[in-house]
Amino acid sequence: MILARTRRGLLSALLVLLGPAAHAADETIKVGILHSLSGTMAISESVLKDTVLMMIADQNRRGGLLGKTLQPVVVDPASNWDAFAEKARDLLEKEKVAVVFGCWTSVSRKSVLPVFEQLNGLLFYPVQYEGEESSRSVFYTGAAPSQQALPAVRYLMSKEGGQARRWVLLGTDYVYPRTTNRILGAYLASEGVAPEDITTIYTPFGHSDWREIVARIKAFGSEGKRTAVISTINGDANTYFYRELIAQRMNADTLPVMALSIGERELLHVGASSLSGQLAAWNYFQTIKSPENDTFIKMWAEFNEQRDKTTNDPMEATFIGFRMWTQAVTQAGTADVNAVRQAMYGQRIKAPSGFEIVMNTNHHLSKPAMIGKINSAGNFDVVWRSINPIKPSVWSRYLPESAKLTADWTFPWVCGGCAEPTFKD
Repeated sequence: MILARTRRGLLSALLVLLGPAAHAADETIKVGILHSLSGTMAISESVLKDTVLMMIADQNRRGGLLGKTLQPVVVDPASNWDAFAEKARDLLEKEKVAVVFGCWTSVSRKSVLPVFEQLNGLLFYPVQYEGEESSRSVFYTGAAPSQQALPAVRYLMSKEGGQARRWVLLGTDYVYPRTTNRILGAYLASEGVAPEDITTIYTPFGHSDWREIVARIKAFGSEGKRTAVISTINGDANTYFYRELIAQRMNADTLPVMALSIGERELLHVGASSLSGQLAAWNYFQTIKSPENDTFIKMWAEFNEQRDKTTNDPMEATFIGFRMWTQAVTQAGTADVNAVRQAMYGQRIKAPSGFEIVMNTNHHLSKPAMIGKINSAGNFDVVWRSINPIKPSVWSRYLPESAKLTADWTFPWVCGGCAEPTFKD
């Protein structure tokens, strides 16, 4: 009898102690942030962590979400691809986050993908990538090749872009550059470009000695035909590459470099004024004139107490994904992954790019394509943009194994959930 009373007393005391914690958990929605804050990718990814923190703070000032406070849970995979999977599992299993915003490289995304699919998590991925993937667990808010890489090449082939006929495909040695270059190589072949007029070069992450490679590019470009470089270099290697372009006086008028992975923030680490005329392809540039962009830049500057006023494309993609997620949670009336996933289809916002952006049932956004040219102040002037947002082609029609595939996640939802996407011919 005494033992039973003691047990009941201990249980009651435990419940009293746990009560405030349980109540606090009921009043919060946890948001995971999975970006490298150290290592070779920190130069690009750290700011995306701060962008999510900015969005969380803004949402909490608005009263939170569903009457609850958003609580960030920040982890640092430190540019270690295996660590991305470990940290993703911790966020989903231990922290019980409702959503994760994170990853930059495709190898990090590929690393976490099985974890999100196994645990029914939800990842918002904010960076341009190679396509050839559509997961029920991921919403891709960056560009597919049809929204960035292919328009970039078409621009360089046009009269306005200099009518390039010879190509250097230069990238970091991992999934995104290799797959993107497969697509670009097939596209160039379809346009009649001969194999000998395409050279492909890959370097490791963090590569720092570019003297021989830049000299090789200059030699290739001096053989008679108008030559252009498509760069899918990622991380801090970009800093060393662009410094070498400056050192070897590689002229944008005679040998332009079109970057697919360097934007305004990476240029802060280079003497960008010496790169005047070099190019980049994105879906957003800070110099865009729109009321939405003015608000976005002001929001970022105020969050940083005016210490940092520089925005870029992956930041805008993070902004879009976060706003759409909050709209979907509000529409669903819950942060439950399955309900939010269904509510995401058709979500739309007027983005800082000035375009209305919509989420499609293939988990990708319709986005505008833009070409920017570095000016003497080290910013990008937009020299070309698509008239309307481009609907993403997730599976490239230039690769035979992908040409007839179209991802559509409407049907797996109707059938109650499927392990693999439904593809239509």
